Amino acid sequence: MSILSQKTISKKVSFSGIGIHTGEQVNLNILPALPNTGIIFIRTDLKKNNLVYPLYNNVSDTTLCTTISNESGVKVSTIEHLMGALYGIGIDNAIIELNSQEVPILDGSAIKFVDKINSVGLKISDQPIKIIKINEKIEIEENDKFISIDKSNVTCDIDFEIKYSNKLISNQKNKVNIFDNDLNDIFSSRTFCLYEDIEKLKKMNLGKGGSLDNAIVVKNEEIMNKSGLRNDLEFVNHKILDCMGDLFLSGYKIIGSLKCSQGGHNLTNRLLRKIFSDKINYSLLEIKGKQLPHNFTNYHKLKTIA
Repeated sequence: MSILSQKTISKKVSFSGIGIHTGEQVNLNILPALPNTGIIFIRTDLKKNNLVYPLYNNVSDTTLCTTISNESGVKVSTIEHLMGALYGIGIDNAIIELNSQEVPILDGSAIKFVDKINSVGLKISDQPIKIIKINEKIEIEENDKFISIDKSNVTCDIDFEIKYSNKLISNQKNKVNIFDNDLNDIFSSRTFCLYEDIEKLKKMNLGKGGSLDNAIVVKNEEIMNKSGLRNDLEFVNHKILDCMGDLFLSGYKIIGSLKCSQGGHNLTNRLLRKIFSDKINYSLLEIKGKQLPHNFTNYHKLKTIA
């Protein structure tokens, strides 16, 4: 299958579940879209001003999730797992309908989105994909947090580390190549929290739908979920999933090498805003060709369009 052509889902798939922060029941549909549509969210519970575009400059809140808003203040929240699934699978265009503000958390990972999309397959168009190529190194430091992105010839890789005082989580680090690596561990890694933070979430009016069915809860040095962890690096792998989803708010796939220590939604969004603040930092490219196995090599196939 060519990765050079724009792709959408072959037919509608549907999900039902609860929003982890709102606690509200929500139904969500992913529908096919024409080439060059991009990703569009539609709030079907609203009759007007109900289109919301998942772009970095539409991010209105990054408190424990990524929330986007339109000019009328209509919001869609906790989009990062779904966006990470679309980014990793390679979907360029899709219409996403939902009848509430928050994307359903499902099991706290992206694997259910991935599995159902893969079950119906993708529709490949004859339109070439567009990518963003990083030209200049961009970095942000904030106390003990750090994020940077630098140029890369052929791929998009994420090198991420977390550091927790909790001895069970402790320090974890992993690096993945989004276009080359098996992403199953990334897709299946769940959101997590410390047991002692649950009361803080309640006071913030968040986490109303959280449970052991959709989040890993760590109490002291114990995993409270009976099934335990899905992979040895599940904590940092979930952060990589979040980062993938937030990167897709660039509007396109990115060719670059990202490094992050103890970052999150806010830091990734600030990085994107800094990238797009100056056109010298990036190029928007259109890929020409029939097939490109595993990576974006052969620069004669890349046409600069902006």
